[in-house]
Amino acid sequence: MTLTVPSTLLSAGPVLFAPDLAADGTAVLFAADVAKATVFAFQLPAETPAADAEVRVDHLGTKVASLLGVEPADALIRGITVHPASHAVYLSVSRGHGAEAAPAVVRVGTDGEFSVVELDALPATSFELDDAPAADDERMDVYLTGTEPNSTQREFNGVTLDIAQVPLQRSTITGLAWVDGTLFVAGLSNEEFTSRLRQIRYPFDGAATETSVEIYHVDHGKYETQSPIRALTSFDDGASILATYTCTPVAQFSVADLTGSGLVRGRTVAELGPMNQPFSIVSYDRDGEEYLLVSNTRHPLLKIPASSIAGQEALDLPLSDDGASRGVPRDELDHPGVTWMANLDRSHIVVVQDEGGDTNLRTFSAAEL
Repeated sequence: MTLTVPSTLLSAGPVLFAPDLAADGTAVLFAADVAKATVFAFQLPAETPAADAEVRVDHLGTKVASLLGVEPADALIRGITVHPASHAVYLSVSRGHGAEAAPAVVRVGTDGEFSVVELDALPATSFELDDAPAADDERMDVYLTGTEPNSTQREFNGVTLDIAQVPLQRSTITGLAWVDGTLFVAGLSNEEFTSRLRQIRYPFDGAATETSVEIYHVDHGKYETQSPIRALTSFDDGASILATYTCTPVAQFSVADLTGSGLVRGRTVAELGPMNQPFSIVSYDRDGEEYLLVSNTRHPLLKIPASSIAGQEALDLPLSDDGASRGVPRDELDHPGVTWMANLDRSHIVVVQDEGGDTNLRTFSAAEL
């Protein structure tokens, strides 16, 4: 891996704020550029602290598209994060489809004002991954989000899915998480065991730890080394990572095991249902207890008590004939259409929610979840 100087983003990918502000109030925004196999760290000037923890914007999709000068169908959200002081929502947006798509980062203030973040005007450093799949790698990944230009509808067991095969390079970076001064970067690599968790210290110093990971995939009935993590979050006070995958296992990885050597097996603790791709996984606190939320393409918003994970034996058997979910208990919440999610704080979650043919920005308090 190499330390590089900043330049214009070529593609929209996951975004994440470092949780701590600098002494002068500046914040660090990490933005993944999949096309460049690079993570950028932009230094944003200080913003006024939020007076409350509520963000609500109707017709988000229409307004973002208007700001970027495209039709709503051509403004695709690829990630979401929240400024740690102002609670402004930052969206990673792809302007268009396929190879011609252009990236943008859109700021949505708590006052409902929209603006495009001029990233090239900000101080920045970047970190280029040296294990990314090559552009001519013939291996493919599968997306079920229905937003890829080559998505086609296919029916499986009475369920219609929007399926797209994409080059492996498209999944070089699929998710970001922050643990005690270290940026975790999930995605695929150019190795035989392609699924990879990378740990990059910040400020970037040119060093990183890259670990190949595998899990038991209940729905597929086998151990897998080539399925990418789709979403991840810090867990157990930073001692572990919780990750979720397509079709839809949830697995726990001990940070202490992610040393960069060998193939590390995560402990599969839940199977949330087949024919499904997760968008986000977040945690929050309610009545003194921690809970997890998983948003996804086909199933309702799912709530998991964090206390159930430690005692869950590793799942290592295929899905039952009736397709029943397995592992830790979970509740289906009556909040349909939730896709991308991020914490405003430990008791409020901001979500992108599909409603009535458009997308809206909503804030759920812990009491609503």
